[in-house]
Amino acid sequence: MLASGLNGTLYIGVTSNLIKRVFEHRQETMGGFTKRYGIHDLVWYEVHETTETAFLREKQLKKWDRRTKLRLIEQQNPE
Repeated sequence: MLASGLNGTLYIGVTSNLIKRVFEHRQETMGGFTKRYGIHDLVWYEVHETTETAFLREKQLKKWDRRTKLRLIEQQNPE
């Protein structure tokens, strides 16, 4: 999960290379939502054994309301 800053816009996605993907977001090499809203900060992540479980979890998280997502972030990353 990426954020544009404290209490900023949140983005949820799936990747097989987290370091590369965060770098791409920070360099704004990809257009779209994250570039438009300045979403650069990695605030939370999970590791999954398979791509299938990662995509299922992504869909689940995207359905959550903002407050629930923020609680999840703050439990693992209070700063």
